[in-house]
Amino acid sequence: MKIIKVSDQLTKKDFHDTIREIYKNDKTWVCPLDVEIEGIFNPERNSSFKKGEAERWILIDTNGKKIGRIAAFYDKNKAYNNDQPTGGIGFFECIDNQEAANLLFDTAKNWLNEKGMQAMDGPVNFGENINYWGLLIEGFTHQGYGMQYHHPYYKALFEKYGFQIYFEQFTYHKNLNEPFPERQEKFARHVGTKEGYSFEHFSYKNKEKYIQNIVDIFNTVWADFHEDYTPLQYDDILLMFEESKQVIVEEFIWFAYDNGEPVAMVVCFPDVNQVLKKLNGKLTLVNKIKFALNKKKINRARQLITGVIPSHQKTYIIGALFMSMIDGLRKNNIQELEMSWVGDYNVTVNKIYQMMELPVVKRHATYRFLFDQNAEFKRFTNEKAPKSEKLHKKDA
Repeated sequence: MKIIKVSDQLTKKDFHDTIREIYKNDKTWVCPLDVEIEGIFNPERNSSFKKGEAERWILIDTNGKKIGRIAAFYDKNKAYNNDQPTGGIGFFECIDNQEAANLLFDTAKNWLNEKGMQAMDGPVNFGENINYWGLLIEGFTHQGYGMQYHHPYYKALFEKYGFQIYFEQFTYHKNLNEPFPERQEKFARHVGTKEGYSFEHFSYKNKEKYIQNIVDIFNTVWADFHEDYTPLQYDDILLMFEESKQVIVEEFIWFAYDNGEPVAMVVCFPDVNQVLKKLNGKLTLVNKIKFALNKKKINRARQLITGVIPSHQKTYIIGALFMSMIDGLRKNNIQELEMSWVGDYNVTVNKIYQMMELPVVKRHATYRFLFDQNAEFKRFTNEKAPKSEKLHKKDA
């Protein structure tokens, strides 16, 4: 077996072709667009490069067959907000062979170690966690857009190497042809009539307002979850919305206001994987035409982001907002909704979905590997560190 660094157009092509080789017989898998993945590794499009680096490798066997790939990266804005400097690995694919997996993991670990990292999370994205984050460990069914899909044996490859689960991510599902529990829906719609509350869906005519709402709400929510959160950037979300303009449906993205102040949001995209499944990752002219002709047939949606600022998390305004989004989905012939992903540490949102009697249909895991295997491993929680620890980390 031989590791090859991605360094030119040919090896970039090999990096993308590796995933097609690994999943060629899996009818559930949907190939991500090559151009979208390549954008993640483009310093001009990914702000994580401002204080970070990324490297990629492919693995071939003695016959030259592509049998694996991996990327390693770090962002100093995030790396040093941990008990130990932590980088990431992602876009890992491998045949069912522990020796091959170990070679890929070792290559990434050694590179990160040279950059001063002492741990690595994976499989994660080089950027925000909205897409390409976590290892699928349960629910090997239809792959929602931006959600990771893996062979079942990947779990063993990670855990036998020494990765441990840092946190889990739950995906809920709702058949929109079926009603919600009557009592919960009635109460949610009643909350929406409270004086001072108002609800608006996204509009490109006022995109600056709504994108700023997303950034403000998201950052307020996550800062409350964990002191080490790296703030979401306006320009990153603006770029995402501009690049996704042809697929976004304005009535799928909703905001709740209390006397004009943004307090909650739900961001939902059509599940374009229903169309991308036919394109094999290639955005050729013919495939662009196929996409345009078939996107109106999409009847699934994926809820990417849900957020309620701390002051309103017990008001049930999220229930009212959720029903506004559901109305927009049904109006546009969406029959299935995937709500992903919800961290196991997010007690509030998990409880709301459980009250709505929604099933968990998938589980992903974000793993962490400590380079010093004798160091204490801590799972992620939403508990903030004591002030003394916070001061110590900042002084380090």
